[in-house]
Amino acid sequence: MADKFYMTQEGFEAAKKQLVYLTTVKRAEIVERIQEARSHGDLSENAEYDAARNEQAANEGEILELEYKIKNAEIIEESDDNSTVHIGSEVTVFDEELEEETTYTIMGVTEADAMNNVISNESPVGAALLRHKKNEIVTVKAPDGDYRLKILKIN
Repeated sequence: MADKFYMTQEGFEAAKKQLVYLTTVKRAEIVERIQEARSHGDLSENAEYDAARNEQAANEGEILELEYKIKNAEIIEESDDNSTVHIGSEVTVFDEELEEETTYTIMGVTEADAMNNVISNESPVGAALLRHKKNEIVTVKAPDGDYRLKILKIN
């Protein structure tokens, strides 16, 4: 069975838009750079050619990954149910050890953005919070050791 990639409708549309960009605009730009580098002669010592070929490989890998995720996407419905944490929830937690509050938004792996506290449902924190209620204390099983978070608010 294929992996399921949970996405909001907005995230799904953004992934499709990114795929179109990569397959049309970026792919064409890279091919143009490869042709330009080829025109400079000896390819065995042509750093510009090597860099363009590496970029082409990375782009093709990203295209394959996006195609796979779009093909196996499961669109999550927006929900007003704030009784438990689910994908799409904004959750405010209190870290007992660090004595600080943090707010996370739980999304599918394709929409995660750790720099903006948008975490994946598959991340240690996201997985620990799912299906729990306000005022519950959850244990996060992290690579560097377990810690506890208290759920203060679910939006």
